Amino acid sequence: MITFQEEPYPDDRTYGILCPLVKRWFKGKFREFAVPQKYALLNIHNRLNTLVSAPTGSGKTLTAFLSIINELASLSEKNMLEDKVYCVYISPLKALNNDIEKNLREPLTEMEELIGKPMGIRVVVRTGDTPSSAKSRMLDKPPHILITTPETLSIVLNAPKFRQLLKDVKWVIVDEIHSLAENKRGVHLSLTLERLQNLAGRFTRIGLSATISPLDKVGEFLVGYENGEVRDCRIIDVQFLKKLDLKVLTPVKNIMDTTQDELQNSLYRLIDDLVSSHKTTLIFTNTRSGTERVVHNLKSRFPNRYSDNIGAHHSSLSREHRVAVENSLKEGRLKCVVSSTSLELGIDIGYIDLVILLGSPKSVARALQRVGRSGHRLHETAKGRIIVMDRDDLVECSVLLKNALEGNIDKIHIPTNCLDVLAQQIYGICIEEKQYIENIFHLVRRSYCYHDILRQDFDSVLDYLSGEYVALEERSVYAKIWVDHMTGMMGKRSKLARVLYSTNVGTIPEESYVTVKIGTQRVGKVEEGFLERLKKGDIFVLGGNIYQFRYARGQTAQVSPAVGRVPTVPSWFSEQLPLSFDLASSVGRFRRLMEERLDIGEGKDDIVKFILDFLYVDENSANSLYEYIREQFLYAEIPTDKRVLVEFYRGFRGEKYVIFHSLYGRRVNDALSRAIAYVISKRERRDIMISLTDNGFYLSAGSSGVNALQALEDIKSLDLRKTLTKAIDRTEVLARRFRHCATRSLMILRTYKGRRKSIGRQQIGSKVLLNFVKKLPGEFPILKEARREVLEDLMDVSNAEKILNGIRSGEIRIEEVSTEIPSPFALNLIAQGYMDYLRLEERLEFIKRMHEATLRRIGLKR
Repeated sequence: MITFQEEPYPDDRTYGILCPLVKRWFKGKFREFAVPQKYALLNIHNRLNTLVSAPTGSGKTLTAFLSIINELASLSEKNMLEDKVYCVYISPLKALNNDIEKNLREPLTEMEELIGKPMGIRVVVRTGDTPSSAKSRMLDKPPHILITTPETLSIVLNAPKFRQLLKDVKWVIVDEIHSLAENKRGVHLSLTLERLQNLAGRFTRIGLSATISPLDKVGEFLVGYENGEVRDCRIIDVQFLKKLDLKVLTPVKNIMDTTQDELQNSLYRLIDDLVSSHKTTLIFTNTRSGTERVVHNLKSRFPNRYSDNIGAHHSSLSREHRVAVENSLKEGRLKCVVSSTSLELGIDIGYIDLVILLGSPKSVARALQRVGRSGHRLHETAKGRIIVMDRDDLVECSVLLKNALEGNIDKIHIPTNCLDVLAQQIYGICIEEKQYIENIFHLVRRSYCYHDILRQDFDSVLDYLSGEYVALEERSVYAKIWVDHMTGMMGKRSKLARVLYSTNVGTIPEESYVTVKIGTQRVGKVEEGFLERLKKGDIFVLGGNIYQFRYARGQTAQVSPAVGRVPTVPSWFSEQLPLSFDLASSVGRFRRLMEERLDIGEGKDDIVKFILDFLYVDENSANSLYEYIREQFLYAEIPTDKRVLVEFYRGFRGEKYVIFHSLYGRRVNDALSRAIAYVISKRERRDIMISLTDNGFYLSAGSSGVNALQALEDIKSLDLRKTLTKAIDRTEVLARRFRHCATRSLMILRTYKGRRKSIGRQQIGSKVLLNFVKKLPGEFPILKEARREVLEDLMDVSNAEKILNGIRSGEIRIEEVSTEIPSPFALNLIAQGYMDYLRLEERLEFIKRMHEATLRRIGLKR
């Protein structure tokens, strides 16, 4: 049962559980308990599962560890400390693990100084980087507190000697649980925790999270199920403990009435002013290339102020570079650090007094997590500034700011019933010892991520692992377990099983660059994440030239020149974060409120006052919002959460576009656009181009018309999931995701007998396997999982179905408009295709020209 704890415990009760040494140390170090400690310490002492959601710097980590240190100190005092692991701390980041080790050693050392002798409490980090000699020492002197990663924990459960040390684990701490719950690392961990419970019996689960929603679901993810019911969990929600100082800023007074040079100069002057007036600033961009661009511009524009005191931090940089930047931050040697997403998690980076977000972070939770990196101490204010460069961003960030300040957090998506992860974990379970099939099925269903898995899906994974698909052996996919249905038992087959498992364990897919060629001529390279978004016929820019995608084989993509064609997929598309469905819906509701006021003829002053009261923005922003939405109102219709506007527009070269203004986020739009395009292409036997954003998408077949409304009508009577399953069947996205699933499920081994298989060979092998398993009777479990991953994790088919249901019921209306010039809300979507091959100054000029033509059309300009 999930219970939200409303009240803290009295301090005297909390002090009452502390042993004399820990109490003496704590009172000498702190004036009082931090707020999370007031709620949680007694729960953890009483062995209650507890999820703590609190901002960075609020004392979460000590909250988790203090009761545990207290019990270990008591055992040490009585000479009852045994050579075994009492507590396992799990973090998604190795760097965070090292921070935690240092932060734990400090209080233990200080307590030892108080009593003048060692307590003998051992804290050790074990990850994939731990040398063999250190692992051997752990067997002689086991850590009492083991600090590790999700992957390493699943490996040590299969290490015969170390496994014995885990038989009496009392506590498991899962840090940064918000970053694990929404991906397959979290799914993997949920099963690992159930495997650990089988070994150690019931232990207390402690989850530590930054801002996230819904907390009850994250609590269920942490604790899992027992006999079909959610285990007990106390939730402590103090995530709005810190005061927030948030503002949306625009570098210029009028975004539409400026030149590219003015916009760039004003942007970097604004950033410099903000950085100069603060001690240490952390800047978040939404792309790695954006991070490099900001660092370069600040250094080149202000050489006297930025040289060695500014750094870049993102995942493409070497580990050594990232660690150096982190250490320089901690030591106060950096004035400014620019990052994409790599500093969102709680690595100790010292004092930050301002966070700047360049562009929308696309979700309220992500905005609060990023801004929460500032004001690292408990009673300090978290200070954030969101800088916007276009009008869509202004609307989005203004609504985001309102939701952040009012505590309306978007919901995360927790993947469920992932059959590739299940296959990997069942193999690991069989390596431990022979198992009863029924026992393993019940273990799997104790995980939140599998609590409703169908028996036929579980059995299909066993069939794959045990070699029931005999023909797979001809393609070098061999049985990994044996299953005896007569006795109901199963176990591992190979003597190499333990090595094979430990060298291939994990869920993070290997990614690399793909070489782009015209025949045998090499023209450049693109990231795999970009390639998987391409379908045959898509147009994109590489190195300033325009190409049409033909097909990919292994790690090579074949293209043909497409001079003069408009790109359908922008070069930054794969890096761009998707807008959350909940925030998109909030923006849609705001548009609807604005339309109601414009409909009844409310004056500008009254509407601007409403915006100022409703959104917490400044007067410049309120005026810009009013002008933008009024222009759309006068020119066409305002698309809202209850209205999808379909705009028919003819481009400069005669190309026809059908623009769907569907403000539901890119993941939903990906699903809707692919389904509609698939229905059209099947009926009309031609390729349909798609371009999409968070605010909508367009379909085009060049100069020919596209009967998109009929396709939408057809889809209303179809099963969306089945339609999308057919639509993605021959796409790169399915081929790439199938490779990821095949490596997770150990169909394809990344490492075998010490040799690593290149990503190119993995991809070629997976294409062969994909074509084969499509022909198998029924639905092969790993193919089923690849399809599920594309539809549910990459796209958002569930919310797309909600939108279709709204259209069917009439709750969401479809309205049409034909335009000779793109409507104001369509400008960014249409311009997106031109952005990659127009020069910077031409991009802004293009949008300005379109905007001026729109103003003339609605009589606001002569």
